[in-house]
Amino acid sequence: MRAIYKRELRSYFTGFTGYLFLALMLLFAGIYVSIINLTNAYPTFEFTLYNMDYVYLIILPILTMRVFAEDRRRHTSELLYSMPLRLSSIVLGKYFALVTVLAIPCIVFCCFPAIFSLYGTVNLMTSYSSIFAFFLMGAALLAVGMFLSSLTESQVVAAVLSFGAVLLSYLMASLTAYIPASAYHSLFYFVIVILLCAVIIRFLTKSTFFAACCAIVAELLLTILYICKASLFEGLFAKFLSALSVFSRYENFMAGLFDFAGLVYYFTIIVLFLLFSVFSLERRRWC
Repeated sequence: MRAIYKRELRSYFTGFTGYLFLALMLLFAGIYVSIINLTNAYPTFEFTLYNMDYVYLIILPILTMRVFAEDRRRHTSELLYSMPLRLSSIVLGKYFALVTVLAIPCIVFCCFPAIFSLYGTVNLMTSYSSIFAFFLMGAALLAVGMFLSSLTESQVVAAVLSFGAVLLSYLMASLTAYIPASAYHSLFYFVIVILLCAVIIRFLTKSTFFAACCAIVAELLLTILYICKASLFEGLFAKFLSALSVFSRYENFMAGLFDFAGLVYYFTIIVLFLLFSVFSLERRRWC
């Protein structure tokens, strides 16, 4: 895994990808610090991060688009498969390289609250917990983008898929206002989600029987729950989407709350999509 990590990390800085990512992150941070913290004399750096979270929409696809797509395009993925490494080690090596690149600007961000504290009162605990949450949010989105990169050999397609996934997560909380709150509509939307999950399971496992069984069991449980207590479904899908948004979890940290449930959520997303990446590689390894 260490060899994969070093190879990937080196590749980001032998080309322009890593430097472009760092430049954009620090550029946007500098602009928002100048406007919010310096011009308006606002001492809370967490509010600055909250306003620039949309930057992930622009720059994360730059990193994730080439993770696996580039190997498949150059046909070097066969070389990776032939190495005496487990696929999980390959995925982790590539992911840790991504996280290292993301950590560099986040470490630079840690300087801002310390500097601000020299000229006024700054809640350092809130500022640094917000930076950590901002980093974890990016790490979760990197895991999602890496999985999407494993699905295609085109960097452009991988970038578009990653941008779409991040955009959907960014807008998810806002979209809940347009979702009907009736129990019937919530049931219908959950049925669609289960079917989509079954399609993903079929793609990852190549087993139609297993995917169909998972879908049938989930649909039956959902139907039984709806029959027993339909009132539970009123507004449930909107709450589900709001809770699922990666970006909305950051709001508690910005408000000065150390959201342990939010940390568990971010780590769950990371582990889940890393497993998806392993399954995706395993599927293509034997295709």
